Amino acid sequence: MRVMPLLITLGCITLSGCSNMFDKHVEYKYVEPNNYPVLKAVGYAPISLQSGVNKSQKQLMAIKASKLEAYRELAEQVYGQQITAGTTVAGSIAQDDYLQSKVQGIIKGAQVIKAYAVDDTYITELELNMKRVHDLYIGEIKPREVKKVTYY
Repeated sequence: MRVMPLLITLGCITLSGCSNMFDKHVEYKYVEPNNYPVLKAVGYAPISLQSGVNKSQKQLMAIKASKLEAYRELAEQVYGQQITAGTTVAGSIAQDDYLQSKVQGIIKGAQVIKAYAVDDTYITELELNMKRVHDLYIGEIKPREVKKVTYY
């Protein structure tokens, strides 16, 4: 009858093998990339084709449009571009052909490097320094990896 207590003890040890038998303290170290790329984008907008009652209003609209175009280009570089395309064929003849692109994302930390007009076109140059993006990211979410685990 000594076998029964031994089997019960072995069963408890086996069942508790998956549980935490020790308390632990985990130390983390922060991960820093080796290098930071700088992305550049340029947006263009025609001044005379903008809506507005005078040249000043049209120029202000072109400034906004060229800046948005530059941001769109940055978003394409960061997030990529979703392309939807299709063709309808009936009787071996192409009936309908379409191509659609979509960009979606959030750009933080971009800076306007230059904004200027050349003839009838307004141009905005943007720069996105990934070091600045990294610093903004670290401020919000602290990425980390395990540095040391101490069991007690």
